[in-house]
Amino acid sequence: MIPHSPTGTIHGVGLGPGAADLMTLRAHRLLSDARYIAYFRKAGRAGRARKTVDGILPCDVTEFPMEYPVTTEIPLDHPDYNETLSGFYATCATHLRTLVETGEDVVVLCEGDPFFYGSFMHLYTRLKDSVPVQVVPAITGMSAAWTATGLPITWGDDVLSVVMATLPAADLVRHMQSADALVVMKIGRNIDKVRSALKAAGKYDDAWLVECASLSEQTVQKLSQAEGRVTPYFSIVLVHGQGRRP
Repeated sequence: MIPHSPTGTIHGVGLGPGAADLMTLRAHRLLSDARYIAYFRKAGRAGRARKTVDGILPCDVTEFPMEYPVTTEIPLDHPDYNETLSGFYATCATHLRTLVETGEDVVVLCEGDPFFYGSFMHLYTRLKDSVPVQVVPAITGMSAAWTATGLPITWGDDVLSVVMATLPAADLVRHMQSADALVVMKIGRNIDKVRSALKAAGKYDDAWLVECASLSEQTVQKLSQAEGRVTPYFSIVLVHGQGRRP
């Protein structure tokens, strides 16, 4: 049960795909009035979420950067990976809980939408039953990516599948074959596996690669025109649906 004594609120605020002017008015209001903010980042980096809100935060805001103890140094299926991250999320949640129990509101910056493959979800599940938590939804990175291609992603009865490039190759092919429209995320060093899976699924020639959607460094091209290219972390591969239309 959420306690009845005066407490603050944790706001998981979706920032959208990265362009500040694609942020919601609610997100902008919370950020403009924030006294405490928290955000994830890789150690030694400023953090993409933090960069997105430059110029919006009050000058006296107190910041709590949550630095991942591991990113790609340990394979995802290694037991140490989950154990290390679980402890990290628990420590972060404890710190945030302590703040709101003193009556402070905390805005947690979330890239994209907080409930769509975001790290905030791991805090949410640890906090929602003990302190007030509110979530501000946002435009997803994939929405910005398919908009950048200038083509609708789905028509009529098209089935859209969102697939993680971290899946085994056979699973990638299976999901790609069954989808009418396709979004592939978490590409990074998996780009060659994605290319091979698309070819096996017969969809390679229709695939698009969008890098850094909505940002000044955005690039949009057919995937077949980017052979041999090293893709940045914020890359999405798309295959547009061709379903029923009037």
